[in-house]
Amino acid sequence: MTNRYMVTLAYDGTKFAGFQSQPNQRTVQSVLETAVNKMSTAASFVHIFGSGRTDAGVHALGQVIHFDLENDIPEKGIVNGLNSLLPLDIEILDAKKVASTFHARFTTHGKRYLYRVSLGRFVNPFKRFYTGHYKYSLDLELMKKALPDVIGTHDFSSFVASGSQTKSHVRTIYDATIKQDLENKEIIFEFYGNGFLYNQVRIMVAALLEIGNRKRPVHDFLRLYEVKDRNQCRATAPASGLYLKKVYYKENAANNITN
Repeated sequence: MTNRYMVTLAYDGTKFAGFQSQPNQRTVQSVLETAVNKMSTAASFVHIFGSGRTDAGVHALGQVIHFDLENDIPEKGIVNGLNSLLPLDIEILDAKKVASTFHARFTTHGKRYLYRVSLGRFVNPFKRFYTGHYKYSLDLELMKKALPDVIGTHDFSSFVASGSQTKSHVRTIYDATIKQDLENKEIIFEFYGNGFLYNQVRIMVAALLEIGNRKRPVHDFLRLYEVKDRNQCRATAPASGLYLKKVYYKENAANNITN
């Protein structure tokens, strides 16, 4: 009998070539699988499954994975064991035994991302791997007026990078906020939705910054939904400012957690 574990983790994406395994690249998945297989007693290779991919340089505060082990290890043992095997740019935050019907990707209800923008004429050397940077003037109120246009169900074809393999570009954004951190000279965006397309958050942030800089009209998102043209929304905010903050699961998936 195998045991399925749901594991929540955080990582600094700076030195990773993204989450998904790639040949001859250091990825979050490959590093995790190396550690998990050291704890496994099975003869076959143990694969991990993530809630979704993050690109090179993107960080996570609450990524979720699952994997199956033949050996029965206490939840605390999973946390302690993996943290003792993993490099310092990954930390296991929590582990739970779950039913075999739980899937880190396919039972998700939504995800929350945040994006940090550092302001100022020059790049802060201590933030260069952890924020995007915008040196131009911004009107915060203009961006706040644009945010209600982001919320709801829309066709985000103008906000998806080439290389996306998703057939439908319709997604629902449940909530979107923007806050100013005066002490740290940052603007912080948050987006909570049922799913996000390839580079969607970074493209939306870039468009909102252009609205704040008066390069776009306040309600330009409404036009961009209609034209469905990525060429009219070309800018993409840097990966360094993006964080996967939290992954949400449907109630029936949560009920599948075993004791």
